[in-house]
Formats: sequence, C-alpha cells, structure tokens
Amino acid sequence: MLHESPYVEQIEKYADSLQRLSQTFLGLEEKKNAFSDEEVEEMFSGVREKVCGRCEKCGWCWGENFIHTYQMGYDILSAVDHYGNELNTEVKRRLMQRCVMAPRFLREMLAGFREARQNIIWSGRMARSRECCVIQMDTFADMIRSAARELENSIHTDERLKKKLGTALRKKGLRVLNINFFINRKGKYEIHVMARTLDGRKIPVKEVAKTAAESTGRSFILPGGSMGMIGQEYTTVVCMEGPAFYTMQGTARIGKGCSRISGDNFALLDMPGGRQAAILSDGMGAGEDACRESAMVIELLEELLGAGFPEKAAIRMLNAALVMGREEIHYSTVDMTVFDLYTGECEITKAGASSTFIKKGNQVEHLSSSSLPVGVVNRIEIDAVTRTLDDGDFVIMVTDGILDALPVGEQDILLETIIQGSDIRNPREMAHHVLEQVLAWTGKEPADDMTVLAVGIWREQ
Repeated sequence: MLHESPYVEQIEKYADSLQRLSQTFLGLEEKKNAFSDEEVEEMFSGVREKVCGRCEKCGWCWGENFIHTYQMGYDILSAVDHYGNELNTEVKRRLMQRCVMAPRFLREMLAGFREARQNIIWSGRMARSRECCVIQMDTFADMIRSAARELENSIHTDERLKKKLGTALRKKGLRVLNINFFINRKGKYEIHVMARTLDGRKIPVKEVAKTAAESTGRSFILPGGSMGMIGQEYTTVVCMEGPAFYTMQGTARIGKGCSRISGDNFALLDMPGGRQAAILSDGMGAGEDACRESAMVIELLEELLGAGFPEKAAIRMLNAALVMGREEIHYSTVDMTVFDLYTGECEITKAGASSTFIKKGNQVEHLSSSSLPVGVVNRIEIDAVTRTLDDGDFVIMVTDGILDALPVGEQDILLETIIQGSDIRNPREMAHHVLEQVLAWTGKEPADDMTVLAVGIWREQ
C-alpha cells in the first residue's frame, strides 16, 4: 500500500524498479551444468579437422562407421569426467585398437573437453555473480521501502508543543528556524531543532536538550558526536529521549598456541534508535589470514549497521559481497547481539557462530545455531531469536575455540555450569573468568583462537 506522502510514493517506485531490474538480471542466462549438443559437436569437428583430415581412414571412420567413432568419443569424454586425463585401461585399449592416430585423437579430444569445461566454469561464475547482485538489489529495495515507511510513520505534528518549545528556546537567546518531532516504534520522542544565537554569543547544545525536557516532561539526551555549542550559523540539534537501560562490556581472548595474533575479532557500536550491538567474528583457520578476514567482516558490518541497515539485511549484503568478490572460499562466522536500550530486549543473530549464553540470576540459557558462516554460499540462512533482559542480566558470546576445548557432547553443559557458578557482576571479570576456567580444564595451550565477549545490562537510575 502506498502512503499519502509523494516522497514515500517515489521511494516505493524506486524499490519496485530495483526489484524488477533484479529479476530481469537474474533471467538473462541460466547457469550451465552440462555440455550442450553444439559444444559436443564442436569437439568432434575439431578432432575431425585437426587429426582425421590427414588420415587415409577418415572417410570410413566418419562415414559408414561414424556411429562407432562417435561412441568412442563419448566414451573418452565420460572417462575423462570420471578419471581425469588418466583414462582407465579399457578405454585406452579400445581407442588403440580402433584408431591408427590414437595419441593425437586423444590429445585433441582432451583439449576440446578442457575448453568446453572452462566455458561451463566461467558461465557458472557469471551466474553466481548475477545472483549475488540480485540479492544485493532485492535487499536494498526492501530496506529503502521499510525505511521510507518507518520515517513516514514516525513524523509527529503537535503545534501546541512546537509553539511552547519555540517560545522557551527564544527566551534562551536562540532564533528558531524549524522544529520537527518524531516518534519511533517504541513510542519514544526525537526532536530536531534548527536554530542559531541572536546576539553573537554561543550557547551549549545541552541547553536545548534541557529546554526540550522541561517543555515535554520527558528526559532527553544528545547522541554521540553532537557538537558542543550553537553559534551564529544555523545548526540542527537532535534531542533523543533517554533510554531505560545501559550496557557494559568486557572481553578476554588468547590466540592459538598462545599467539599474540588472533583470528577472532569483535566490535561494540551504537546504532540508530537507541540500540547497541556487540559483534563477534571468527575467521577461517588461525593467524594473520584469519584475523584479516574476520576484521574485514567486522568493519563492513560496522559500516552497514552504523548507516542504519537492518541486521539481517546487513549480513546478507555482506555475504553476497564476499561470495561474489572472490574465487576461493574464505568464510567467517557472525555472532551479533543487538540491545534495545529502551525496552531491554536483545536480538541474537547468528551465521555459523558458536553458542551464546544468557545469564539471568542463577539461570543460564544457551542458544545455538546450525547456519553457515558468511562467504560460503550465495543465499545464506540467518538464525535470530529475541529475549527480554532485566537489570543485572548477562549475554556471553564465545568463539568455537572455547567450546572445542571442552569434551565433545558436554560442551554447552560444562560452559553453562562455569557461568552459572559465578556471581561476578563486572563484565570484564566475567569474560576472564570463563576463559581462565576453560584453559584450566584443558591444562594445555589453546588448540584454536579463544575469545569471550560478555555484556551486562542494567537499568538507568
């Protein structure tokens, strides 16, 4: 359904056009899985021209005996498909009996086979790249459509409140050009004020947030990165309603064989809408290459999430880019927990990642996943669950090295026991406690990179 705003309607049209373009792009050429009749005929024609044309038996082999000649060629192609260039003894024996130029015949058949097979490989790569582009376009279309609808629904008009706030700001010495109100899906206010000072002096932007709080009866904060002062140039000040929760994080990690370089990487970032994300990625293998891969995954996710992309859309776009951009498979896991600081909810999203543990008092829940890491297949399945947290709860994320160090079949239960038996309230101490307990259990150097990321959540006082 199109919204009343002409701007939203236009964005809907952009999204529809992108999706139609993606379907057209996908249907340009089907992926080839076998040789066509034309390609097989071209192989035989090449052999007939380069080998048989100078043979005195050419007329007989490609004339009255052409059925047996073709069958011999098909037998060679089938043997190459099963055994490679080293054909089985029976096929070689039959070829030597029937063809006086058997070595050259075989050589040209193999050359034609390799060329046709290379065409199939390139056709498959092109089809895979097109499919990745389609995923990118479809994901982007869904995202801009969703963003437009959310923006349209969030715009709020309150002339009485606008007049009240404008009057209060003018009393503070500000000339107000515009005031816009937004209400997000959680019912929280966001106020955008464009203003400048009247008499050349400078006024702290926190005065705008304070005045907004006094006028609305709500608590407002300034987002990170806000400028400190308002001067003679018009400036837009964003005031966001303060969250009900805050988080603290702690990490502990060690490289494979106690190496200083770990293939695991993590990030903690603020997201639009009063949310925070904790991301953990385990690169394929260990050492510098794994570190480089997981660092790239983390950096790209930070860029996409920071720009406002939905979590699943960001992972799908990242995955498509990794699959399309390289010939060899280099995979990395994605373990992401997004905290809504207004409601206390957290969404745990996984792509090939290890278990996540939620500690609520003396109870511990573990959440596992069976999905593939990013960078393996074009279309990736992403596991996501939502849990509601309260004051003092912990979310503990670990990489495979932690669980793999424990006995098979008892890994999740043992780690639950380690977490459950601790009354630690500091996230950093909690992360180090888990790592130390696992290392003490194994009693030897780590066989893989190990990382523990612990996040605690508390209510604002």
